[in-house]
Amino acid sequence: MTIPAGCHCGAIKFEVSEVPESVTVCSCTFCAKRGALWAYYTPDQVKLSVKPEADAIYSKNGMAKHHHCNVCGCGTFSEVPTWVDYQPDWENPRISVNARLFEDFDIASLRVDEVDGRNLW
Repeated sequence: MTIPAGCHCGAIKFEVSEVPESVTVCSCTFCAKRGALWAYYTPDQVKLSVKPEADAIYSKNGMAKHHHCNVCGCGTFSEVPTWVDYQPDWENPRISVNARLFEDFDIASLRVDEVDGRNLW
């Protein structure tokens, strides 16, 4: 089942190839302020449609690239590594998408996993 998603103004759209088993809420200082529920995919499972002038990227310490819409301000997706034993594995990158942006989807049906990012990183 393909799930379409996008920011409020439609300048950044994406679709994912399948329903996630769960979403993640993270307590790190960035995610807590952003308020996203993250669903993780391999790059080939996400189809992006991004207007270049609308795509803004924030990165602290180069660890991840967090994208948001420069027009409406929605946090859309992030380019992140896979984590193995608390170490980043950039050989196996992932795309984390803000599942709150899924269209016509009951996000309450998904399990929510909590990550203590405030104390882990």
